[in-house]
Amino acid sequence: MPITDASNPLAGRKVYIHPMTYSGAKMLAYAFRSIGIDADITPPGDPETLELGGKYTSGEECLPEKVTLGDYLKVVTREGFDPQRTAFILPTANGPCRFGQYRQLMQKVLREIGHDDVFIFSPTSQDGYNAFGEHSTTFKRTAWRALLIGDIFTKALLKTRPYELRKGDTDEVFERSINRMGEIIAEPYDGAGKQMEQLVRGLRLCREEFETVPADYSEPKLLIGVVGEIFCRLNDFSNDSLVRKLEEFGCEAWISDVGEWVWHVNNEEVLNLKGEGKRFYHPDRIGAWVKHTFQRHDEHQLYEAFGDYFVGYEEAEDINEILGYSRPYLPPEGCLGEMVLSTGKSVYLHKKGADGVVDISPFTCMNGIVTEAIYPKVSADCEGMPMRIFYFDGISSDLDRDVGIFVELAKTYRNRKKYPRPLPRRCEPEAAVA
Repeated sequence: MPITDASNPLAGRKVYIHPMTYSGAKMLAYAFRSIGIDADITPPGDPETLELGGKYTSGEECLPEKVTLGDYLKVVTREGFDPQRTAFILPTANGPCRFGQYRQLMQKVLREIGHDDVFIFSPTSQDGYNAFGEHSTTFKRTAWRALLIGDIFTKALLKTRPYELRKGDTDEVFERSINRMGEIIAEPYDGAGKQMEQLVRGLRLCREEFETVPADYSEPKLLIGVVGEIFCRLNDFSNDSLVRKLEEFGCEAWISDVGEWVWHVNNEEVLNLKGEGKRFYHPDRIGAWVKHTFQRHDEHQLYEAFGDYFVGYEEAEDINEILGYSRPYLPPEGCLGEMVLSTGKSVYLHKKGADGVVDISPFTCMNGIVTEAIYPKVSADCEGMPMRIFYFDGISSDLDRDVGIFVELAKTYRNRKKYPRPLPRRCEPEAAVA
């Protein structure tokens, strides 16, 4: 049922979600609908995005802020826009990253153009999920499942598309899968167990569709890990579709997903609670443990629905494994954010048989600057596995030369690497053409 409580700031409003990751944002919009909130993603990024974002920024902001602002302003400039019936999702956070200033800038711009009636909903702010009232617990779990499904589809897309025989087939399956699972997520259920049953059933059908995409798996592509700043690496518009460019050069990508960041945040929460002297039986510690347990249980069930489709592409079971790989270079006890995850994940990908790693970051991003400084040492310790950082600032450039050079380095490395790549079943000779 729609939320109609007049005291609720979301009542009667349409919620817009900026697609940091397309599949995750689409699934999250369906999750909002499950509690009666009309939601959708913002229009795709285009030149107007940068024009509007640039109009209200100074140039010192990072690209993700400019893109986010521009895409939301495109909604504002639409004919028939009603600020009193609109809400924008714009999380916020503490710390040195400019991400913590996005909301403040958005509020300032809306006020300047006379649309301060737009409600900006920040899931990580102090009142967090209070806007959902009695729906809070249900929504948070549904949203987690929605984001996991988005990660699963992105993973399946990137492991299938490079091998397709007809261009566009995998993208079509990807879109159909999002719509199929979105309809399931959008339905209210009497219990989490019943919802999970439907989700698993739907995911199995989606897996069958991905498996039936006509493809030639007779020769494995170069496997390139993709790390970096979470927004820029996951938002195709912000990185000029670098993953597709890698595919054009004969590669397939293993991109760090949203789930990895969530596990990192959960780990930081526990460390902070310990630092406050809260022992395991403190209510806050128990609450964190319960959340972690349910999230991990949901993750296992949803990924198991795809069976052995991701053999060779398994993520770390515990985020501390990734943090441990980072420790010799950027100790997680003293460094924060994507720089730690990018470093640790690069080592992890090396051990999984990757042929190279690219780091996608916004120009002037602190995380990118730090990792770029230590990647030569990481590369040397990983048998010289090529590692290349790509910065983006919204100005189009010809990526062919830089990508081509990197791919040649990856080819050379593949011929001498120590860790063999565990090949998925579909890359075995008997599964050459499906």
